[in-house]
Amino acid sequence: MQQLSRRMILITGATLLASALLGGHASAKGELRSIAAEAGRLDQLHSLVVHQDKRHVFAKAFRGPALEQPAQIKSVSKTLVALLTGIAIDKGIIKGVDQRILPLLGLEPFGYPRDGLTIKHLLTMQTGLASTSGRNYGAWVSSGDWVGYALNRPLVDRPGGEFIYSTGGWHILGAVLSRASGQSLHRLANDWLGDPLDIAIPPWVTDPDGRYMGGNAMAISPLGLAKLGDMVLDGGQIDGRTVVSESWLETSWQPRGRSPFSGDLYGYGWFLTRYAGQEAAYARGYGGQLLVVVPSRQLSIVMTSNPNQPAQGDGHFGDLQELVEQIVASTQGPDKGLDR
Repeated sequence: MQQLSRRMILITGATLLASALLGGHASAKGELRSIAAEAGRLDQLHSLVVHQDKRHVFAKAFRGPALEQPAQIKSVSKTLVALLTGIAIDKGIIKGVDQRILPLLGLEPFGYPRDGLTIKHLLTMQTGLASTSGRNYGAWVSSGDWVGYALNRPLVDRPGGEFIYSTGGWHILGAVLSRASGQSLHRLANDWLGDPLDIAIPPWVTDPDGRYMGGNAMAISPLGLAKLGDMVLDGGQIDGRTVVSESWLETSWQPRGRSPFSGDLYGYGWFLTRYAGQEAAYARGYGGQLLVVVPSRQLSIVMTSNPNQPAQGDGHFGDLQELVEQIVASTQGPDKGLDR
């Protein structure tokens, strides 16, 4: 039998999932088995979890870690650090996004314009500093001072200017949060996100000074990540308890820049786009790690993939985006969008 094309796999699988989302009863179990078989043929895809209105609609680990086991989420970590920043501001540990970072790090002035760098510049990836990601990543993580290396990158634009994708800026932000709170980033992640959501966040890689990496290498289970999406969709609450303020989520979803790679807008740690005409925010990590929240459909969608293989827009990541598009197009929900 001729193999199905990747695009046909996605369309067929999304149609079957949509039927389940729209309330198929007697046939739902068979339809979900069918989507598992079809989506599972995407050989980089490890898991797919779909929640709607905080309820499990679909959850399947095709390969890789089990759904309840922590999975490498790569740069989805950036979105978690953005949430932690909002919580730090809610708690008064940090005054706000316009606070300058050098005093928070206990560093002397560098000289303009680095002296003017703020938390907002880090959150939006608009520091003006050359990237530490991509081909520069190896040199950065091989250095003896990850924070100093990132801060001393050449200035290629003014702070607040162009979007420059860089994990180094997020590591600086993680260092700021740790120093301001007196706790490690790992401790903050567990105390402020893991414990309230009842999800495990194990230790991850640290820099030569013992700081946990900000913006990469965290691990959370697919089910836990979907639960985090549920919390975001519920205005930052879980079981009536506020985890992060709704006002922080609203400002996080205000567009501040635009990715030169995807063309999508960017807020505070979230990419902003539309799926099937519906406003959505998503977190993306190398290899095809994805958390998507669609307020109008009350959908929290998680996909984890092989973290060691690239996922380009015209390859695996494009396939994942198409799958999200089809799921959203086939669902119904309350008329509620991103607050912008």
